[in-house]
Amino acid sequence: MSVITNIEDLRVLAQRRVPRMFYDYADSGSWTESTYRANSADFQKIKLRQRVAVNMENRSTASTLVGQKVAMPVALAPTGLTGMQHADGEILAARAAKKFGVPFTLSTMSICSIEDVAQHAGEGFWFQLYVMKDRGFIERLIDRAKAANCGALVLTLDLQILGQRHEDLKNGLSAPPKLTVANMINIATKWRWALGMATTKRRQFGNIVGHVQGVSDMANLAAWTAEQFDPALNWNDVEWIKKRWGGKLILKGIQDVEDAKLAVRSGADALIVSNHGGRQLDGAQSSIEALPTIVEAAGRDIEVHMDGGIRSGQDVFKARALGARGTYIGRAFLYGLGAMGEAGVTKCLEIIHKELDLTMAFCGHTQLDAVDARVLLPGTFPTPMRSV
Repeated sequence: MSVITNIEDLRVLAQRRVPRMFYDYADSGSWTESTYRANSADFQKIKLRQRVAVNMENRSTASTLVGQKVAMPVALAPTGLTGMQHADGEILAARAAKKFGVPFTLSTMSICSIEDVAQHAGEGFWFQLYVMKDRGFIERLIDRAKAANCGALVLTLDLQILGQRHEDLKNGLSAPPKLTVANMINIATKWRWALGMATTKRRQFGNIVGHVQGVSDMANLAAWTAEQFDPALNWNDVEWIKKRWGGKLILKGIQDVEDAKLAVRSGADALIVSNHGGRQLDGAQSSIEALPTIVEAAGRDIEVHMDGGIRSGQDVFKARALGARGTYIGRAFLYGLGAMGEAGVTKCLEIIHKELDLTMAFCGHTQLDAVDARVLLPGTFPTPMRSV
């Protein structure tokens, strides 16, 4: 593919270059994948008001997220196994984000460790936390994120138990991949990926292996992770984590009005309207559909962000119009990473930025702070749901 002009081009290239189990891990959802598909499809229903004869000079997409200056209201979302899309993937993505001026969020279930990424990330280095039963491990993980000068802690609340993702089960997902005949045949066709993996030592979960008693290799790790996600997670734990962390706290996975109100009461700095990319509860609302209701319920005491389905700068613009202070891209940057490494992540950000800038101009605005639902055609966008 000689000319890459949109995120779909990156997706197609990533599918060619990334082994099937890791491509499918990124590009699939749970059960029937109805929520996964709705996340993107519902953006397409929203129509924009085109304006003309407006001075479009001196446009800016700059904004802030939890007090941090950003080149556009976009952050790289926490995605597990990023280092299996491309060798040293988390490091490469963090470098691209730093250069572009947007935050990079490292997943607990990353291949590169917090310490690895901290050497390459800037002020916009955030860390995402999954809560495990081993509270001692969680305390050490939080302390490691502090030591790495992470600017925010993103606490994921919607993965107390793991949603069933059919493709992962069929592919026998593991990191590193098991050397089955089927895997070896598939990997043999992905020579760029294989060459990169052969030149790195980072092939396991860097935040876990070597940091938990009894977990020294993947054989033990598989059993440990199956047992450790904590189904008892509750708002008391949120309070405990907030005190332990002491910095900017973002709560990820809010889809319900009552949960939004609890998030506000918790004293968190931001919440993320998210259904985990359609990877948890299949049949849940799309994120963009849920956004206006959560924005209204949250009020002005907390920043509202959103993720799920963003594949363009127009999607970012529409989310901003419906009240999202910030947005997160997961699959979009993973496509870029799998396709072209660090250059692919940079290309992804460039594409989204250009689309956001041009859309803002076509809709008659030069500053994002002035963008609200008036840029959308009435009757085409979701509005707050009223309680019955």
